[in-house]
Amino acid sequence: MPADTDVIIVLTNFPDRDSALAVAGQLVEKRLAACVNVLDGCTSVYRWKSKLESEREVPMLVKTRVEHFEEVQAAIRSGHPYELPEILAVPVAAGLAEYVSWLHEQTSR
Repeated sequence: MPADTDVIIVLTNFPDRDSALAVAGQLVEKRLAACVNVLDGCTSVYRWKSKLESEREVPMLVKTRVEHFEEVQAAIRSGHPYELPEILAVPVAAGLAEYVSWLHEQTSR
C-alpha cells in the first residue's frame, strides 16, 4: 500500500438525498472530487443550541486531494441548508496505487 498523503476523504451529511446528489454531481463535474459516495442514510444524535437532537441525514464521502479542500468546502457550504454543516477532512495514509493514480487523474484540471 503506497502512501499518498495528499489524498483526503471529506465527510459531510445532508438532510436529504436530493441536495446531497446535487452537490456530489457538482464536485465531480468540476473535478474537485474523483468520486463521491452518497450513502443511504443514518440517524445523527447531537447537541445543538443546548438541545439534544436526533435527525435522519444522508452521509457523503468525498474522495479528493488536500489542494482542493477549500473549494470542496465552499461547494458543500453553498449547497447546504444547515447553519453549521459538518465538513471534516480525513487524511488517507495509504491506498491502492492504481486507485490513487486514477483519483489524481480525475482531480486534475
